[in-house]
Amino acid sequence: MRLGVIDVGSNTVHLLVVDAHPGAQPLPATSHKIELRLSEHVEDDGRISDGGRDRLAEFVIECLEVAEERGVEEVVAFATSAIREAPNGAEVLEAVRDRTGVELRVLSGEMESRLTFLAVRRWFGWSSGRLLVIDIGGGSLEIAVGIDEDPDVAISLPLGAGRVTRDLLAGDPPDAAQVKAARKHARATIASEIRDIARAGKVDHVVGTSKTMRTLARLNGAAPSGEGPYVPRILRASDVSSTISRLAGLTAAERAELPGISESRAAQSLAGAIVAEAAMDLLGVEELEICPWALREGVILRRLDRMNIPD
Repeated sequence: MRLGVIDVGSNTVHLLVVDAHPGAQPLPATSHKIELRLSEHVEDDGRISDGGRDRLAEFVIECLEVAEERGVEEVVAFATSAIREAPNGAEVLEAVRDRTGVELRVLSGEMESRLTFLAVRRWFGWSSGRLLVIDIGGGSLEIAVGIDEDPDVAISLPLGAGRVTRDLLAGDPPDAAQVKAARKHARATIASEIRDIARAGKVDHVVGTSKTMRTLARLNGAAPSGEGPYVPRILRASDVSSTISRLAGLTAAERAELPGISESRAAQSLAGAIVAEAAMDLLGVEELEICPWALREGVILRRLDRMNIPD
């Protein structure tokens, strides 16, 4: 079947169209992404503005049009932290449903972590042993560890790259005091919640997913995306620390000129590096491997698992 997945994240609305069948690898057919940045449409009280709500509905309609053009048979739509944490999140969902007919499912932070872990497990397989997965999104940080397809421990923390930038790194570039405060905040937040992760047992393979991790790896010499998903890409903790020093003195425009950093993500690239450094250091990770699959693929795989398999 041709399946469309609409992912409403803190940074983008992303439609991924795949040819998917139970027991087979989902094959990407097309991708359509819109920079919405819901986190920038959040008012002082945490509510999503009317303008943000309306733009979201418009973009979902656009995704549906693309899906129809591409012959999609079924659309699965979900939203993450930006809507999950908004006091008027339910109202936004209702407005989108009324205008588009699409029922956006809001994933909990823990479910985000579990579905991302599922995608990583399927990508690397059982031979990778006990996995530790670190996923830095726009609104939250997910960490999961386990030996099976469902992790033993899965947590979500309010440490997304966009959120940390908005709350703690307002300058362009931020001053040294802001960078120091952001590093302290990231470490304190992670340290308060990782006891269960640390007690889950010895890890065999550490993996990083999503755009922030891919960008950090690319900045430090990993192969560009054009070389395909099967090229191994490694990110080392020592490189992340040096990247923070490198990015801290640059404006967003200057960062956008570096390899792997898009103009739309340049402002939050420093925050992503700060969160990655804190997570890797506190979890004792010297290096990790980048996985091309993440939450969207986890949603697809879970949907396929629930389909009836013919005799």
